[in-house]
Amino acid sequence: MLSVAGLLGVVWAMTPIPDSTQPDATAQGSVIYYRDGRTVLARQGVNRRSVTLDRVPQSLRNAVIAAENRSFYDDQGVSLKGTFRAMWSTLTGRQLQGGSTITQQMVRNYYSGLSQERSIVRKLKEVMISLKVDRSKSKDWVLEQYLNTIYFGRGADGVHAAAGAYFRKDLSRLTLAESAYLAAVIQQPSRFADPSGPDLYAARERWRSVIDGMAAIGAITSEEAARATFPALARPRAIFEPTGQQGYMLDQVTAELKSRGYTDEVINQGGLKIVSTFDKNLMAAAERAVTSVLPEGTPRKVRTGLAAVDPATGEVTAFYGGRDYTANKFDNSFSAKVQAGSTFKAYTLAAALDNGFGLETQVDGNSPLRVASADIPNSGGYSYGPVNLVRATQSSVNTAFVDLAQKVGLDKVVKVAQNSGIPAEQLAPHRGAATLPLGVASVSAVQNASGYAVFAAEGVHREAHVIRSITEASGRTVKSSTKGRRAFGEQAAVDATYALRQVVEAGTGSGARLDDRPVAGKTGTTDESAAVWFAGFTPQLAVAVDMFRDDNKPVTVNGSALYGGSYPAQIWRAFMTEAMKGKPVKEFKEPSSYGYSNPYGDHGYGQEDPRGQAGVGPAPGPGDTGTPEPGAPSPEREVPVPDRGPGEGPGEWPGDGGDGPGGWDENRGDRGDGDDGYGDFGLDGLGRRLGTSPGQG
Repeated sequence: MLSVAGLLGVVWAMTPIPDSTQPDATAQGSVIYYRDGRTVLARQGVNRRSVTLDRVPQSLRNAVIAAENRSFYDDQGVSLKGTFRAMWSTLTGRQLQGGSTITQQMVRNYYSGLSQERSIVRKLKEVMISLKVDRSKSKDWVLEQYLNTIYFGRGADGVHAAAGAYFRKDLSRLTLAESAYLAAVIQQPSRFADPSGPDLYAARERWRSVIDGMAAIGAITSEEAARATFPALARPRAIFEPTGQQGYMLDQVTAELKSRGYTDEVINQGGLKIVSTFDKNLMAAAERAVTSVLPEGTPRKVRTGLAAVDPATGEVTAFYGGRDYTANKFDNSFSAKVQAGSTFKAYTLAAALDNGFGLETQVDGNSPLRVASADIPNSGGYSYGPVNLVRATQSSVNTAFVDLAQKVGLDKVVKVAQNSGIPAEQLAPHRGAATLPLGVASVSAVQNASGYAVFAAEGVHREAHVIRSITEASGRTVKSSTKGRRAFGEQAAVDATYALRQVVEAGTGSGARLDDRPVAGKTGTTDESAAVWFAGFTPQLAVAVDMFRDDNKPVTVNGSALYGGSYPAQIWRAFMTEAMKGKPVKEFKEPSSYGYSNPYGDHGYGQEDPRGQAGVGPAPGPGDTGTPEPGAPSPEREVPVPDRGPGEGPGEWPGDGGDGPGGWDENRGDRGDGDDGYGDFGLDGLGRRLGTSPGQG
């Protein structure tokens, strides 16, 4: 028969150091940062960040050694006395006794193949592996693995997480007293996680024994031990409990990680460092813009989305997900999709300009316009007659855009929209509908902001995304591509931008006008105000705002149905006022032609005649009431701006309101008395406002 020594020899030979570690031992949660790469947005999964030993304060190393294994740097990795005591306890059925060294605890928690069951075989394997580890690895390596794998309570795995969980501070800033407490917690993490009453007394006693132990091994002096006082513990809190917009942001980052092939296991245990595209200040500005503009009486069923996209990168810098993530996790800006309304006309305009049409192109603005068997009207049946593309855009003439799309080809309109980031599956149901240019397809706020960013980027589309970079536990960093692809021609983008500027300067989008810089954009109001929009941009940022209801009922506030030029435009302006503060003023490029007829009639004068004409003010109101094709969703309805002729008198250059008919009241949308709205500003041949002050009406 084999002797005890021979039996141990066999066990030694048959017990190699395992090749793999326990998944839970090395699992690290992911940390998500705001776009600055420093401010933590959220933590996901296991609360552990492994650190090298040189990042662990000497006081904490000494405290753990004093508490758990004072002979750590001198022993062979095992305590034979403690091991045999534990084995005897197992044989006799008594409670398992302690006595494991730091090396043994590390081996038990770190390597695969060692369960936590109480058996002599398991204990023998633990001893053999510990001896082999001690011979093949340095003591510092063992201590490093131990400090990163041990559980400290409060959901904290490893010393890095423990420092934050108990003291809300970085590991490097722990005091002597705090280090001693973390070492004391290892013995009974559940009991000492948030001690009170008898548990608090026991925790104090254990802490004092650690301090005295540190003095006993010479890590601190007896005077330092005497001066040490029990540290104040931070109140326990959830590892990550989302507040405000954080839950919506975390959901979008997680969704993009999964789209890139990262599994739940990797996200929760892979130790990823993710830098998002979200700007913390702009996220707060988005929320303020929505909550400050909407009145207190706004029904809770009315939902608002806001999304901001950087045209130069495609990064979603800010968005508004909703009032309360805990109550409704379905966010308003990424997930919710509603009819685009007249904001879709921008894509139709770009398709035309990219296919040989010019801003001076005349289209049919009469009402109704018959296409196939359907009659498509303008608001109130108003007929504009032939209009150019600037006028058609500024006044959002439904029939003009339907006519334009028929001339260009609906397939080309779909192609431009798709190239601009609107998914094909959302466009597919409406590809052949005459009302396609009126915005019958549904889009999200992020998709529309991304589409309008193409105009700001002069025709180049960059995929909207919410992650800037991902650094894996191995140190490998993957950065998101900001390389774009051309959606349509540069000149088409420049010319379309010019037409969209007129919407803001003297059209239905005047509520979005910024005082210090040029803005281009488009309002959108679907049939019966089921969805209302304003999408616009400066050269540096594109933003879309929409309002809608889940039940598709009219969006009303204080009894009044909304339109795109009302609250959506005001929210857009409130957000952009903050977002663009301190940013340099950048101008849009000039359009390709200048001297064609004025967009309000045949009195063309262009730059040759700087005199203005009768007032051309914004006239937001209830809007066009288009009639969709049979079976198609309701089209956009927008406010028409009726024809105005030139003023009768010379007026004062360049305002030239003359003494003819008055301007157009900004609020009522009907003829004013000469003093209303912005009616008395002069325009040049492209409809640009020349005057910096009203003429004499």
